[in-house]
Amino acid sequence: MPVRRSVLASLALVLGVGMGLVAGGAIPGAGAAFAVESKDPTHASGLPIPRFVTVRVGEVNLRSGPNGSYPIEWVFKRKDMPVEIIQEFDTWRRIRDWEGAEGWVHQSALSGRRGILIVGQTRAIFESPRGDSAVVARAEPGVVGSLKKCRDEWCEVEVKGYRGWMKRTDFWGTYPGEKFE
Repeated sequence: MPVRRSVLASLALVLGVGMGLVAGGAIPGAGAAFAVESKDPTHASGLPIPRFVTVRVGEVNLRSGPNGSYPIEWVFKRKDMPVEIIQEFDTWRRIRDWEGAEGWVHQSALSGRRGILIVGQTRAIFESPRGDSAVVARAEPGVVGSLKKCRDEWCEVEVKGYRGWMKRTDFWGTYPGEKFE
């Protein structure tokens, strides 16, 4: 038996050294099979936080925590409504609406497209990014549209088929001074 033990010990030593070479990168490409991938679940997407997105579907349950077993606290019923992602955990996003309501939704309920929500009072949509240009349309508070691009204080938007420019302060869905193309 002493011979057998020494053969097994040598074999274990060779295998151990070989695994070290593979994991250490001495054998190109082989270390990936043994590496343990550690992804930060609190920043799963790698995208900036906070950021604006839109609701992808017509009805979204906002939960008290990042899992389908948490209770539903709110239900959003507006497709394309802009919301702000303020936190991430794995495939769940904590979002906030323009009134400050917050909750967790699955990432599949959100779209990366940018949207706007008219706030305050009826707002003018202008032909060009100047307050003295022709008015293309007027939008009531609560109306949802899409954001195309922003330059300084003006943003190009599309609301109910009308395309034009609005002051950034006339809607919710961008950060002050944010550049968006």
